[in-house]
Amino acid sequence: MDSGSIRRKFLEFFEKKGHTIVPSAPLVLKNDPTLLFTNSGMVQFKDYFLGNAQPKNRRVADTQKCLRVSGKHNDLEEVGIDTYHHTMFEMLGNWSFGDYFKKDAIAWAWELLTEEYKLPKDRLYVTVFEGDAKENLPFDQDAYDFWKEHIAEDRILRGNKKDNFWEMGETGPCGPCSEIHVDLRSEEEVKRLPGKELVNQSHPQVIEIWNNVFMEFNRKADKSLEKLPAQHVDTGMGFERLCMAIQKKTSNYDTDVFTPLLSFIGQAAGVAYKNNEKTDIAMRVIADHVRAVAFAIADGQLPSNTGAGYVIRRILRRAVRYGFTFLNFKEPFIYKLVPVLGNQLKEVFPELESQKEYVGKVIFEEETSFLRTLEKGLKRLDIIQAELKGQVISGTLAFELYDTFGFPIDLTSLIARERGLSVDEDSFKAEMEKQKSRSKADAAKETGDWITVGAEVKPEFIGYDHLEADIRILRYRKIKQKNKELFQLVFDRTPFYAESGGQVGDTGYIESVNEKIYIQDTRKENELIVHFTEVLPENLQASFHAQIDKQKRQLSMDNHSATHLLHAALRQVLGKHVEQKGSLVNDRMLRFDFSHFSAMTAGEIQKVEHIVNQKIRENIALDERRNVPIEDAKKLGAMALFGEKYGDHVRVITFDPKFSVELCGGTHVRATGQIGLFKIVSESSVAAGVRRIEAITADEAERYVSESLGLLDQVRDLFKNPKDLLASTQGLLEEKHALEKKLEAFQQEQANQLKDQLASRAQKVNGYHLILEKVTVSSADALKNIAYGLRNQFDDLLLILAADVEGKPQVAVMLGDKLAETNRYHAGNMVKELAREIGGGGGGQPFFATAGGKNLDGLSAVLEKARKLIQ
Repeated sequence: MDSGSIRRKFLEFFEKKGHTIVPSAPLVLKNDPTLLFTNSGMVQFKDYFLGNAQPKNRRVADTQKCLRVSGKHNDLEEVGIDTYHHTMFEMLGNWSFGDYFKKDAIAWAWELLTEEYKLPKDRLYVTVFEGDAKENLPFDQDAYDFWKEHIAEDRILRGNKKDNFWEMGETGPCGPCSEIHVDLRSEEEVKRLPGKELVNQSHPQVIEIWNNVFMEFNRKADKSLEKLPAQHVDTGMGFERLCMAIQKKTSNYDTDVFTPLLSFIGQAAGVAYKNNEKTDIAMRVIADHVRAVAFAIADGQLPSNTGAGYVIRRILRRAVRYGFTFLNFKEPFIYKLVPVLGNQLKEVFPELESQKEYVGKVIFEEETSFLRTLEKGLKRLDIIQAELKGQVISGTLAFELYDTFGFPIDLTSLIARERGLSVDEDSFKAEMEKQKSRSKADAAKETGDWITVGAEVKPEFIGYDHLEADIRILRYRKIKQKNKELFQLVFDRTPFYAESGGQVGDTGYIESVNEKIYIQDTRKENELIVHFTEVLPENLQASFHAQIDKQKRQLSMDNHSATHLLHAALRQVLGKHVEQKGSLVNDRMLRFDFSHFSAMTAGEIQKVEHIVNQKIRENIALDERRNVPIEDAKKLGAMALFGEKYGDHVRVITFDPKFSVELCGGTHVRATGQIGLFKIVSESSVAAGVRRIEAITADEAERYVSESLGLLDQVRDLFKNPKDLLASTQGLLEEKHALEKKLEAFQQEQANQLKDQLASRAQKVNGYHLILEKVTVSSADALKNIAYGLRNQFDDLLLILAADVEGKPQVAVMLGDKLAETNRYHAGNMVKELAREIGGGGGGQPFFATAGGKNLDGLSAVLEKARKLIQ
């Protein structure tokens, strides 16, 4: 049975059991501050478990893209080393939201595995929670009794809290779980040692394939457990491991989930899989990592230096260095796997196939950049080796290679061993711990538990229609970050828009008879609208009047509606390939990231700007439709963006059905004329295949035009109001250019004269020509040219110049060819010593090196020290 059939059978089985099949949520999370990525199938349903939202269907099933490389669930370093851990993996899941519980979940799991997939019953083991006295949690007798109906009791094993009590994170829904394990060893091995002895012992052929979690509790911030409003079932089956078991393989990578990728990699590298442990690991790393990186990019997460983007960059770089080190991939290669992967999974995850060109270009640019960094790192390693006193590279230098050039310690150690060196790995670990401590301190955040104040009603957003309202507080909690204490409030209804879809959250205040509390920000946490304040109201039971900052909202709406017009104009001018890849909308400006593979021309920018302003002048009325079935919205022409999670019903914003139709939850102007004026202020690159436009509207655009015209008037005044300002400016630039050429010729003549003077004063000392002088030159380039000119005259030259370069001290050391060959002197080492006298530093090659500094008065001391060094 191939992997596609295995997946389909799972979904069809649960569909027959009354489950609604739902699509996978994006890998990258937008409104959950506790997670960077979807790391399990239950993430998109978390609010159902907590009671914050009501499910439309009480039984659902899906296959969910998951990523586990950060936080509690971090498998990255095992990936590729073993044969069953992955960064991105599929989790097949069936869910019950307050419907069926343990009995049915266990019965269906057994039926599917043994009757549909035909897994041998005598190779299966199950575990149940043994209980935990410290948390007053009992043995899961129910699960044990239900399993007895299907499997022999000696195959039902008791598991501790670590293995059989599932928790999503430090806080959140949790409960006892019952795992199903399969023994894939040979008959001979099974006879020697029963599989139950190896369950949960990290054996590569005795593995967990399915976890049935029985959600009963919520883990609070104070570590206590409280009962959830209802009991739920949350199951997760590792698709890749299931394929391994059904296809009778001993490695996930031997299944058809991975073999197309491994075959492609092997052909490109000219190596066979299962021929060498090091190349095998490298091939597995690349095959796994390209899945995580490609799908994250397709879901809207670009590689970057922070947050989720940094995680994606780190995964990709790990793949690149394995290919570079063990498969000899010195040029970008991983991007070539994107079409293979897209075609393989287009039926279940079409987002990659439809964006394969874009995703490939992003990966190509990242690979190219990192390969350059690797090359620079290797050059830095050459310098470290040349300056090394002994055979051990210090942990500080190894950490510099890691932090600056992305060299992990194992790569540095590998290269060091090849050169007969070693690395002080203990001191490297100490440096890493220092960095982690700094990062933890920066990111430290304490979040208290929610405290209920009012009746448990579903909070309602009324901000599309109202800018103020009478409200009551439902719940609150305290948070502490960077030693600053804040409070989060949830209202029964709110006019405050929560940051979402690029639009910033509203600010304003709530006011009672006795007090006024300012709302500093509004954000979404899953389905909750959370209001941030510095002060907790004295009377939480009071009735409050909520008022948003109307001016900020209006200007934000101007920019948000302009973003829609901009998107449509870009597609009209550049082509239908343009898609939104990110946005920021506030009261001052708008920023719009979009897919496009080259810089826009001035003419294209002007045309886009003209179209947007034309639509503003047309004063197109807003057509807002709420609760539109998603399929009807698509028929209207609304474009669903990859990486966004849409419900069954959506909100459609239209400004002229032939021009702009978008799915959007943000706030908008009633007619485009309210925007006033639109002005693009910059167009730039964000990443490969992604461009960024920054623009302003309304008051900011008016101010920008006014200031620009004012500056133009000042320039006119400086030129005595010429008839043709452009011609006058051009003439001035040409005159400046001519004078610069004359100055350059004069400086070159001076440098040549100085070079000749220095050559005439060269002294024959110890068998070589020595020039040791203090000089004044016009530029660093002039100093370099003089040094190379003298090197051409004297092949036995030792040149040391202490230079005043436009008031700044510099030192240059140059060796002639013959003297350099003797290894008597090293220019790089000498210049570092001499640079101390001018309060600076520098370096370079063994035959030529330079240094700069701050202390001009130290130039004489440079010459004195130089005399001592060459004695």
